Amino acid sequence: MEMPGGLPMAELGEDRDGLMLDRLHVPLGPFLSDWPAGLTLRLVLQGDVIQAADLDEVPFSVPRPVEPFWVQPWLRAAAGEVVGSGEAARRRAAARLDSLGRLLVVAGWPTEATKARRLRDDLLEDAPAAALVSRLERLARRVGRSRTLFWLTRGLGVVTAQDAQASGVSGPAARADGDVAARYRQWLTDIRRDVARLEGLSSLDPAEESPRGRWDARQPPSAALVALLPRLLDGAELAAARLIVASLDPDLDELAAHSLEGAARG
Repeated sequence: MEMPGGLPMAELGEDRDGLMLDRLHVPLGPFLSDWPAGLTLRLVLQGDVIQAADLDEVPFSVPRPVEPFWVQPWLRAAAGEVVGSGEAARRRAAARLDSLGRLLVVAGWPTEATKARRLRDDLLEDAPAAALVSRLERLARRVGRSRTLFWLTRGLGVVTAQDAQASGVSGPAARADGDVAARYRQWLTDIRRDVARLEGLSSLDPAEESPRGRWDARQPPSAALVALLPRLLDGAELAAARLIVASLDPDLDELAAHSLEGAARG
């Protein structure tokens, strides 16, 4: 039922202990700050606990004329263009710094989020590795060793290596083999590795990992990340939901481009 003005009303339902408690149906997204653009989750809440989470499929069913920014080197390489591996490493590191910045804002650490975003911007403006390494190391040490951030995120949204393989998830989320804390630490490891590869002269192999996993235009890596969300959010506290989403950070532009390509073929 809805009240006048469209305000949702609570309904009764059993909680996990068999008690009859109010349940409230609420959407999360698509226009939250530091949230994957276009993503909408429809939650059933009892108190501050998520009893069920479903994806809103509407953003994926209507193709948008968009080319995903973060995977452009892979799209060009797949089309036959010669793309340097250093260019791909730069774009991949910048994408993961972008994701890290979102997670740090959601976790309540805007100062370090700003540092991550400045490094991202410098990478995108072709700053040399020598100008980035010391700043990146300071950021990685501060974030990676933060006990507060670790305690805030440990045990949330666990994705084991087996879960990842079964769900088609690749990239950092698969290698992390763990919770939100494991995933942001994996980002830091991967960013450091890529910054060391900025001067690479070899050609990019389209099969090389893109920012969110192995690039496949038929099944973009973000599709598998989005599909994981309902299971990971089920039973989580509402405050933890945004941290879980931010630690996967799916790029819905990948899905929109996939829908557009399918519509063109049809």
